[in-house]
Amino acid sequence: MPVALVTGTSTGIGQATAISLARTGHVVHAAMRNLAAAGDLEKAAAAEGLDIRPIRMDVDDDASVRDAIARVGPIDVLVNNAGIGGGASVEETPLPLFRGVMETNFFGLLRCTQAVLPQMRARKSGLIVNISSVAGRVAMAPQAAYAASKFAVEALSECLAQEMKPFGVRVVVVEPGLILTPIFGKPPASPAPADSPYPHSRRIGAAVVAAMPNGSSPFLVGELIAGITAGTSEQLRYRVGHLSNEVISWREDISDEAFIAACGGSDADYAKAWGGGVDVALRT
Repeated sequence: MPVALVTGTSTGIGQATAISLARTGHVVHAAMRNLAAAGDLEKAAAAEGLDIRPIRMDVDDDASVRDAIARVGPIDVLVNNAGIGGGASVEETPLPLFRGVMETNFFGLLRCTQAVLPQMRARKSGLIVNISSVAGRVAMAPQAAYAASKFAVEALSECLAQEMKPFGVRVVVVEPGLILTPIFGKPPASPAPADSPYPHSRRIGAAVVAAMPNGSSPFLVGELIAGITAGTSEQLRYRVGHLSNEVISWREDISDEAFIAACGGSDADYAKAWGGGVDVALRT
């Protein structure tokens, strides 16, 4: 049976992807920093008779990644999902937080990728799925730290796809929109100060509140990835989930100046750009 390694599987997209891949016959090594968080995944595996094997791995740590991948052995599918959010305005976000977001979201992904590339290249087969975000294509304040990390993932993936082409290794970028995961129940890693002069945290919060009723299940992403593994398409990017296609397409069709005016102007400009109840959420 094909072997998959999925990072960041304790909740959300990673957990749903581990289950979705196991349902299609993969032996899934479900990586997470704290194995105490594996309970839900283990229950799901037991209920359906799935071969899911939780494994401790911290993508921020060289030795942890090296040792975990050595224990797993040959890997057919790597899903780089582990990631964190965080950040207020550029001025108000401490440099250590910028570094922390980049360490997990970009260097953690790179660390895992470099660890599996020699075996995939030698076998001339394999699939690497990098979980990006709408924020990897559309940079909206106050998401500078997160968006910068995801833009970096997009660039890395595009270069890697070129490098792996001669060796038969596929590289895929998945760009989720609004996916209903536990991240929305967590306090921000670096909340904007109460006296912040910047309105953007409040605005993006209003946009999320307005969009939440139509948010997508993380299994939509997991099932997409399972479908990608079953096929042979060389498509690089996949948009998935509520607002993914709409937001990326809108940004592609609007000038830089119009985008900045819409997202950086007045509350009225912002509400007009995003619609869908954002104006109401901004007033509550």
